[in-house]
Amino acid sequence: MKKSLFLFLALCGAVLFSRAQTGIPVPSMSQCDDEAIAFMNDFSIPGMTMAIARKGKLVYMRAFGNANLAQNEPTQPYHLFRIASVSKPITSIAIMKLMEEGQISLSDKVFGPGSLLENNSYFNDANIADIRTFDITVQNLLEHAGGWDQSQDCTPTPTSPYPWHAGHCDPIGFPLHVTETLGTSNPVAEQDLVKFLLEKTLGFAPGTSYQYSNIGYLTLGIIIEEITGMSYEDYVKTEIFEPIGICDMHLGKNLLEDKFEREAEYPPSGYQNLSVYGTGELLPSEYGSWNLEAYDAHGGWIATASDLIRVLVSVDKFDTKPDILQAATIDIMTTPSANNNWYAKGWSVNQYNNWWHTGAIDGTASNFVRTSGQFTFAIILNKRVTGSQANAFWTALDALPWNCISGVNTYPEHDLLLKPDQASTNLVVSPIESGTVQLSWNEGDGHVRIVVAKENGPVDAFPLDGTTYEGSAEFGEGPNLGDGNFVVYNGSGHSATVSGLSENSTYYFRVFEYNQGIPTGLYPLYNLCNSAISAPTGIFESNAKANIRVFPNPANTYISVSTDDIVKIDQVVVYNSIGKKCLSVKYEHKSGKIDIQNLPNGIYHLVLISENESVGGSTFLKN
Repeated sequence: MKKSLFLFLALCGAVLFSRAQTGIPVPSMSQCDDEAIAFMNDFSIPGMTMAIARKGKLVYMRAFGNANLAQNEPTQPYHLFRIASVSKPITSIAIMKLMEEGQISLSDKVFGPGSLLENNSYFNDANIADIRTFDITVQNLLEHAGGWDQSQDCTPTPTSPYPWHAGHCDPIGFPLHVTETLGTSNPVAEQDLVKFLLEKTLGFAPGTSYQYSNIGYLTLGIIIEEITGMSYEDYVKTEIFEPIGICDMHLGKNLLEDKFEREAEYPPSGYQNLSVYGTGELLPSEYGSWNLEAYDAHGGWIATASDLIRVLVSVDKFDTKPDILQAATIDIMTTPSANNNWYAKGWSVNQYNNWWHTGAIDGTASNFVRTSGQFTFAIILNKRVTGSQANAFWTALDALPWNCISGVNTYPEHDLLLKPDQASTNLVVSPIESGTVQLSWNEGDGHVRIVVAKENGPVDAFPLDGTTYEGSAEFGEGPNLGDGNFVVYNGSGHSATVSGLSENSTYYFRVFEYNQGIPTGLYPLYNLCNSAISAPTGIFESNAKANIRVFPNPANTYISVSTDDIVKIDQVVVYNSIGKKCLSVKYEHKSGKIDIQNLPNGIYHLVLISENESVGGSTFLKN
């Protein structure tokens, strides 16, 4: 990080926060707006989203303040935030799913011979410090009863400038000490964090006490990978999120430059620590001094508040929306543990049959609630309040949604969850004549769709729920979503013609599906993720200078590119679906292989460069 960036961050922290409100207004719930603004003012919260569902219907979905460091981008309900430990109920749901399928039992042992992880060679090499470790079960991990006590001090007094003496025993808080102790590389990996504790003495016999443990949930994520043969993220996305219509939850990234599309930014708290990458530089606690990318199953997800509502209503045991788990399984998941009447398996619970979880890491705080009265709440902030205000902050955050609904007498009948599940696909752009192109795509399951175009850059502004946009086929004449993102089509078809394009420019196109009808309150509700995106299109290069072939396509580990010998190719550049450069390699003549193993699954655009100019491109699928 450059000093100038730190100065910029520090200045951002001093900006007077805006309390702008966005999202579909709900006049009968205006008290909720007032309560949210008062809460943000009391604790100087930069940005926040809040969603409330009643009887399975999302009735309120609003956002407040600003979402970026510069404090000039209003927070929208579509912004994603880190949710921290609200990730734990998600991991619990995944474990319960595997239990229903007979792939796992709560009584299964986790470590040692005959255990779920007996074939994990990395853990088998651990110097197990406490034989009681072999008694840890899946249920112990779910209930924070595995024997790991993070209140103990398991770091040495420092003999170097490195702050190893953390005063606790939660290794997510001292990643550099973990890698130094184990002799592994930076940044720290999930398995390193678990192995570090395997080589420490337990604080109590498994199953006999309650001590909150992030590493217990990290271990559950590793169990999911061991059983399914999939990554933790892929399993949860495929088996939990996709069936309930979620396409926009991801495991977060460490650094600001790697943030996801529409992800909020986290203003600086002023606290810095050594880079998790082992470079020796100081980085902000929000970006790079903790390894968020190793938090996954205990605290790594990012989400919108409305998608958290989707999770809640899929396991709430009410008959308003289908549950993803059987009623008996949900009962097991939410039954208090023997060691803590206030905690079940990934959920805080109470005698009123309310279930919830909170989350907090530097830069964010979250609250996630299912009530016995058939309300569900989700609140996410881009600030964590610490110090003398911390207790008051958490008390107020817990009270916020309850205070909100206490004065509401009438609720709307609309359901703002009713967005399309399936996006359009295979967007193709074909030049027709000078300044005009034909677009075609495969329709998703939305009632209607809009097409957005941008000149010389990927589409990076988004339609707002509740707003209708009348497209214009003449580029630049339709509604501008911001920064030159123009709506060029609105309709129910699968093709469109766009004219008024410049011969010296490249254009990007994107299709967004939406639903609009009586159940949505006549509000258009847009699906923003997995939208169909075109390759960068230079409209007057209808024929590339080189006949490009990419194979295999789809591909998994590598692709080969071949061309006619018309021009000399110097370089191959690969862009992801939102136009971000992912790969740049020297071109190998004819059929040289390009390694794509480290690219996430998805659609990519390949461009060939000759003497610093593009001579053509192609699209391929990585799966």
